[in-house]
Amino acid sequence: MHSAIGQAIGQVINRITPADQEAVRRAEQRLDILTKPPGSLGRLEELAVRLAGISGTEQPAYGKRTVVVMAADHGVCSEGVSAFPQEVTVQMAYNFLSGGAGVNVLARQAGAEVKLVDIGIAADVSHPELIARKVRYGSGNMAQGPAMSREEALQAVLAGIGVAQEAVQSGTEIFITGEMGIGNTTASAAVLCALEGIPAETAAGRGTGIDDERLRHKIAVVERALELNAPDPEDAIDVLSKVGGLEIAGLAGLILGAAAARVPVVLDGFISGAAALVAKALAPESIHYMVASHISGEQGHKLMLERLGLTALLDLGLRLGEGTGGVLCLHLVEAASRIMREMATFESAGVSGAESR
Repeated sequence: MHSAIGQAIGQVINRITPADQEAVRRAEQRLDILTKPPGSLGRLEELAVRLAGISGTEQPAYGKRTVVVMAADHGVCSEGVSAFPQEVTVQMAYNFLSGGAGVNVLARQAGAEVKLVDIGIAADVSHPELIARKVRYGSGNMAQGPAMSREEALQAVLAGIGVAQEAVQSGTEIFITGEMGIGNTTASAAVLCALEGIPAETAAGRGTGIDDERLRHKIAVVERALELNAPDPEDAIDVLSKVGGLEIAGLAGLILGAAAARVPVVLDGFISGAAALVAKALAPESIHYMVASHISGEQGHKLMLERLGLTALLDLGLRLGEGTGGVLCLHLVEAASRIMREMATFESAGVSGAESR
C-alpha cells in the first residue's frame, strides 16, 4: 500500500489495538457476583465480556446505533448468476432511503438508524439522506477481467473508513454492517475462495434463490474468475480488486474504521463475512471488534465464521442481507449490556451466594 490512499489506510490500521484485557477481567468478575449461578446466562455472558473488551468498560451502553448499508453493482451480473436483474440495486436503494426495506423495519424496532452509502451503484442516485461515495459505476465483470483496479479497491476501503469516522464523530456507539448489490454473493464467494483456499462449490450458494442449474453455472463463473485473475491470497487488496466488490471493500473499511475508534461492529451475513475476512487480513487485531450476529442461509457463511474464529449468536435461516441479522442481534447486545448495568449483585440484593465446599 504505497500510494497516498494506501498510506492513509495504513495509518488507521496502526491505531487498531487488542481488546482491553483489564475491562475483560472486570466484566468476568462482575458476572460472578451477579444474582445468578456462574455462567447461567451462557452466550450472553460471553457477549458481555467481549463488549467490555471492545468498549473498555464492564458496563457498556450503546445509545446511537448505526446500520451502514453499502450499495454497489457487479459486472458479473451479466453472466446470469442472480435470480434478480441488476436494476434492482438502484430500485432498492430508493426503498432503503424511503424507509421501506426489511432492514429499515427491523432497525426501527431496535432503535437504530439506517445510512445508505452509494459506493458503486451503476446509476445516478440522488436523495438528501444518501451518503454519496461512488468510486465507479459498478465493478467490472470478474469472469472476463479484474473487478476493479487496485487503486479503486483502496479508494473504496478508504471511503468505508471515512464513513465510520464521520459516524463516530456524530455519536455512533455501535455499527451494524449492511449491503445491497445484485450479484454480491458471487463476489463474496470468490473472495472466500481466494483468501482461504476454499473450492468454489463449497463457497458458492443460492444467493437470491437460484435453482440447481444456475447454481452450477455460478460455481463455474467463480472458478473462471479465480483462474483468469489469479488473485494473490497473501494480498487482500489484490483479492478485492480482482474478484471482490465495491461494497465489500467499503464494509472492510467500515470495520477497520470502527476498530480504530474502539467501537463494536456487528457483522451481518455472507457479504459482511467477506468484508470481515479482508479486514482481518489487513489488520488481524480488527477481529476483536467484530460481533457475529447470525449464521446465514448462504452455505459458505459458516465457513467464513470458522475462519474468522467467531461464533454467531443467532441461527434463523436468514439470507436477505441488508443488515437484517445484525439489527436483530442488537436486542441481544442490549440484553447483555443491561444485565451488566442493572442486575443486582449478591451483596446489594442481600442474597446468599453459592456455598463453597
